Amino acid sequence: MKKIILLTFVCVALMAFGYLGFQEEPEVIEPSPQRTGGDAGKGYDYLVNGDYVRSGLPLQVFRLAYGKSDSLLQRPGANAGIPFGFTAVKAGNGEIVVAPNCLQCHASVFDGKLAIGLGNAQIDFTTTRGISAQNVGMLENMLRNGAPKQYEAAAPFLTVTKAISPYLKAPVPGVNLADHLTALLVAHRDPTTLRWNERPQLELNRDIIPTDTPPWWLLRKKNAMFYNGFGRGDFGRFLMASNLLTVNDTAEAREVDAHMPDMLAYINSLRPPAYPRPVDQKLARKGKAIFEKSCAKCHGSYGEQEFYPNLLIPGSIIQTDSLLYAANYSSPQFINWFNRSWFTTGSHPARLEPARGYVAPPLDGIWMTAPYFHNASVPDLEGVLSSKARPRYWSRDFTNPEYRYDIPGWKYKEEAAPSSGTYNTDLKGYGNSGHYFGDHLGDAERKAVIEYLKTL
Repeated sequence: MKKIILLTFVCVALMAFGYLGFQEEPEVIEPSPQRTGGDAGKGYDYLVNGDYVRSGLPLQVFRLAYGKSDSLLQRPGANAGIPFGFTAVKAGNGEIVVAPNCLQCHASVFDGKLAIGLGNAQIDFTTTRGISAQNVGMLENMLRNGAPKQYEAAAPFLTVTKAISPYLKAPVPGVNLADHLTALLVAHRDPTTLRWNERPQLELNRDIIPTDTPPWWLLRKKNAMFYNGFGRGDFGRFLMASNLLTVNDTAEAREVDAHMPDMLAYINSLRPPAYPRPVDQKLARKGKAIFEKSCAKCHGSYGEQEFYPNLLIPGSIIQTDSLLYAANYSSPQFINWFNRSWFTTGSHPARLEPARGYVAPPLDGIWMTAPYFHNASVPDLEGVLSSKARPRYWSRDFTNPEYRYDIPGWKYKEEAAPSSGTYNTDLKGYGNSGHYFGDHLGDAERKAVIEYLKTL
């Protein structure tokens, strides 16, 4: 009897420490059928000129508010001088409006050049940038009384903006609120018809969950979308999420959806810019050997025998801030909305499959994609590979940003305490813990791995 009790105790202890194989294991994400045959050239044109958002500010109002700008896209006509993150489109009544486009989040000026597909690390949601419910209401009244056709064209955009702007504010700059924005939009939209309701139909999640915007050129390797890998099925359905901003009904959604094979073809054609400075090739070769031994199992191999494993790593292993994936369980109403919505219908449906963990991403172009981690909490690659090097509170210059090419990442200032404009890793959802897999490396080994990562 004593032997049985002792054996039971030992088994329970071993199970607790994972020695009997009961520890969570990474999940291989299998591929989903995707639409093919798209035209990359047409996809680019639709990206920068398309009317996937069909309401916005009247052209004259936009130019008065923003002035003229070098758009870096050299677009003609009404789009001349319009910043690259906006597109002048014709509304249903023929009026020209300026609407936000996908490049708001999925392009960035890097070293003086526009890098399409690079996540916008300069985005700042700490202020409303003049777009408050009060200001929108004033503009509505002005247009309704003085320019009724312009008001008709702008009304869908203004209605949505007035409803969501009070909730779309981040406590730190440099993080993307796309997940939070999407949740706000679907809370007001009927899942079947996509029509707008003045009152939210779902309980709103008050947590402001931040993300870093992953580069588009990684998508061609991935079998699931988003950091937590819950975007399964047709990727095109997720790419058209910006249409939710002003979509009128499912007929309009189908028109936008028809362009998604071209958009996906363009995105899949993107490759990261090469590291622009000299690389110590001897040191990089040493780093490659260390990487293949310590990192490739999750992040894949590169070069002639390229392979990406598509692994979803459980939170118990990765140990990075859990709020992003945990919100799918604490606020399941948004998952349920999507999985019974128009997006799950037809011959190429999409679906959301929540999991308690994050995808280990491909690392192509990682040298230029700072800040790091899914919540943009780590300013440079040195911090990714050494948890001791991660600042608790840090700030960087968003007006004249400086990039460090040696470690690579954003030049930052470590702060003694949080303040306005400071990244505060004590905040819920903004933590920089986890991914301790580089802590065992010596300084020389870490330097070698970083040199190798510059070549990807």
